[in-house]
Formats: sequence, structure tokens, C-alpha cells
Amino acid sequence: MDEQAMWQAVCGRDARADAAFRYGVITTGVYCRPSCPSRRPRREHVRFFADAAAARAAGFRACRRCRPDNTDANDPVARMQALCRHIEAHAEQNLRLEELARVAGLSPSRLQRVFKAAIGVSPRQYLESVRLGRFKGALREGARVTTAIHEAGFGSASRLYERVDTRLGMTPQQYRARGKGVTISFAVAPTPLGPAMLGATDRGLCYLQFGDDQDQLLAQLRAEYPQATIERSPAEADAPFADWVAALAAHLAGTAPRPELPLDIRGTAFQMRVWSFLQSIPSGQVRAYAEVAEAIGAPRAARAVAGACAANRIAVLIPCHRVVRGDGGLGGYRWGLARKRTLIDLERRERS
Repeated sequence: MDEQAMWQAVCGRDARADAAFRYGVITTGVYCRPSCPSRRPRREHVRFFADAAAARAAGFRACRRCRPDNTDANDPVARMQALCRHIEAHAEQNLRLEELARVAGLSPSRLQRVFKAAIGVSPRQYLESVRLGRFKGALREGARVTTAIHEAGFGSASRLYERVDTRLGMTPQQYRARGKGVTISFAVAPTPLGPAMLGATDRGLCYLQFGDDQDQLLAQLRAEYPQATIERSPAEADAPFADWVAALAAHLAGTAPRPELPLDIRGTAFQMRVWSFLQSIPSGQVRAYAEVAEAIGAPRAARAVAGACAANRIAVLIPCHRVVRGDGGLGGYRWGLARKRTLIDLERRERS
């Protein structure tokens, strides 16, 4: 490829050119794949190299976003990650499966299987997650809803509204305003695991976290919805919420089963799949991260499963404490390993 063809590949973020060359940006000292989704540099700042070794020899360092040092074309995970970058770069377009298959060099049916195994979701689900992320980002920056819909690539408001109901937890206008117009009631329940703060919209619980400091828990809730009306729920005036608090406290005290409460959750397509599966694990049992990945049809995505568990904002009710390492170790837990062990032991006592 001559430099003009290579520049066109960079401008088009063409994943098919990833095996042909690397480009460096002299103003940042970073080198990338042609498909890198980072902001496109100015042409006069770009230098082209035959491979990653040549770029390093010229004094450039690898981009942390597109990981240009990985050149194993036979690695299905690397190939699918490259396709993810192509999807990110062209999310506003009508990306059909046949086109993505041509970019990946696979048949459409083969691409579906390989992509889902490597990434954890289908190409269509990944595209919709990218578009939703763009939509949410535009709203946070103050764009009008109609403008955000168009720029994200949804094409029409109806296609967007089919997908956002369980992802935003509120209307797009409310999300754009960072929760303005939404009322979130919260309460603090003393439990054997320390104070637990519950936050709920009119859709259900959106926040359930443990901590040692009530002020810190409240600050975290306010940071998530800085424009929402956040108010303490007086138990006498909000009987359903008071019942939820009492049911959770009774469960953690070992006198009642885990309550089934309405949830208002938001997440990527992959996170939603993981969280849904976690709720199907029987009380008192645990699964390894790799077992969860296998169960949701993404056997290579054990690390992504761990990431989804770490992103969980609703403790106990989305039971990420039931996922452990393959060697039997507890693994991680955002609220501390002591709490994780206590929850597992509590559930096992209930089953015995």
C-alpha cells in the first residue's frame, strides 16, 4: 500500500488494513492500528510503518486502546477485538452482518459463533451497546435528544425507545438532565454486614450498597444522579419501601430468604446477561467465573464476567457474591471479602 492508500485506511478506520501497516502520531508519540477508534490525527502528524517493530524502533510507544503489538491473525479473540474497533468506528452506519463478516474474513454464521464466544454478545448486541453508549454520552454533554439519536446511529426514535427502557432507568430527557425530574428515595438499614443504603426510583431499587460510612454511601448515590431529587424515605410515609428495607434486614440477619424486590438496573448487553444469570444461581451455591462465562455462551469471557460482577451496583439482590475463582478462592468483591464470605455462609446455613 502506498501512503495515500494507508491514509485512506486510517481515515476509514479500516480493520482490513490492520495486518498491513501501523501508523504513528508524532505529536503524541503513539503508534496504532489503522482501525484504532481514537480521534483521527492530522495528516502532517502521521508517519507510516511496515509493522509494530518498525514503529517502536522509531521511538513510538504502543496505543493502549487498540493494542497494536498483537499481530496474531489466528487469534480469534484478537480478530474479534479488531472487529469491535471497526464497529465502534462505524456505529452510525447500517452495519449488516454480511459486511462485518467480510471485514473479519469469515462467513456470517461463523462470525456469529466466534464473536459471541470471544466477546460475550452477538455483533448486533455489541453495535447496539456502542450506539447506546454514544447516545448517553451525547446526552451528558447536553445534546438534544433528537440530535443524540441521529449521531448515535439509531436512525429513529422508535428504534431507540425499544432499547433504552431497561438500560437508562429513566426517560432520555431525564438522563440528559442527569436525573433531573427523577426522585430517588433512600433509606439506611443496619445489618450484620454494616450499614446498607437502598435507593429507589418509582421503577424499583437502583442502588443497594454496603459501607462503613453513611455519608460516603450517600455521596456515591448523589454522584450517580447529580440532578435528581434525592430524599430520605420516611418509613411511615412510604410503606412499600419500608417493607423492602425490613425484608433485606431480615434476610441478612438469617431469619428470612432473599427477598424478590423490583429492580431498576442499567448496564451493557453483556452485563445484563451476566446479572440475569447470577440471579438464577441457587442460594447457597457458587459458580466459577469461567463457569458463568460458559453458561451465558461466552466461554472465553471469564475476565469480562468478573468485570460485570465488579460493576454491579445492587448487592445481594444481584448476587455477585456467588461467583468465585476457579481454584475455589473467593476472588474479588467490591464490598469486601469478609462480607462475601458472610453472605455465602449465610445462604449455605439457610439450605442446610
